[in-house]
Amino acid sequence: MKKILTVDDSASMRAMVAFTLKAQGFDVTEAVHGQEGLDKATASTFDLIISDVNMPVMDGIEFITNVRKLEAYRFTPILMLTTESGLDKKQEGKSAGATGWIVKPFDPQKLVAVVNKVLK
Repeated sequence: MKKILTVDDSASMRAMVAFTLKAQGFDVTEAVHGQEGLDKATASTFDLIISDVNMPVMDGIEFITNVRKLEAYRFTPILMLTTESGLDKKQEGKSAGATGWIVKPFDPQKLVAVVNKVLK
């Protein structure tokens, strides 16, 4: 079973992502902000990380930058799931190490398709 870490300060968004992915057989762990996500990524190993950009404590860009410094996550796919759709923010995410970008609100079927694609 593939393990996914989802990091988002919105409880409803975390619940929707977790519900969507658990229904497809994924093991989903949730974190409320980047620092908690980094702590969980350090304590365990995940096959995929899905992160928001705008969060308190540590935002998604800083979170990705720190995760990419960990040897275990050099090649792990990281998807940004955010309301941010500007090219500057997408480039900032890509430079930090994001694999892909999904704009909220998301279509559950498209999320599952992207997750399956990056996990192959």
